[in-house]
Amino acid sequence: MADNQTFEIIFEANAVAVGKMRNDIEVSWPRMQETFSLATDEGAFHGGDGTAPPPLALFAAALCGCLMTQIRAFAKRMRLSLDGLQLSSKFHWQGETTPSNVYETQPIEFEIIIHIESSNDQERIIELITAAKLGCFIEQSLSKDFPIKHYVVHNGESIEI
Repeated sequence: MADNQTFEIIFEANAVAVGKMRNDIEVSWPRMQETFSLATDEGAFHGGDGTAPPPLALFAAALCGCLMTQIRAFAKRMRLSLDGLQLSSKFHWQGETTPSNVYETQPIEFEIIIHIESSNDQERIIELITAAKLGCFIEQSLSKDFPIKHYVVHNGESIEI
């Protein structure tokens, strides 16, 4: 059996605030020489114009899309048949306002239901889903106690917070 091999996946994103609550975001994948233009906005309830999906909609789409991609890619690698694949999900957060009139949020529950049509037995489909969950970059990022570093550059001075 061959030794495991590692590989790096690096995306870079640059975002600019435009309009009331809109953010224009350029996401690049340097290794593949690909760039994607995305945008987020909020609806009027949060001070935006609703010109693009809110960030949480893109988050939900990204997790669902990543998991579905891995299911299809790994089904091929595991020589499993997929005659149909659908995913339905629910993402639940809770926010609590503070005395300073900002709010703090926390995830409550994320639920993903995977509908698969396949001639393979249930045990093999469970193996496929387990592998896809472990291969989904977004799900793995969420399931680990993974720190996110934040830096603020204020008037030219960089500060890690």
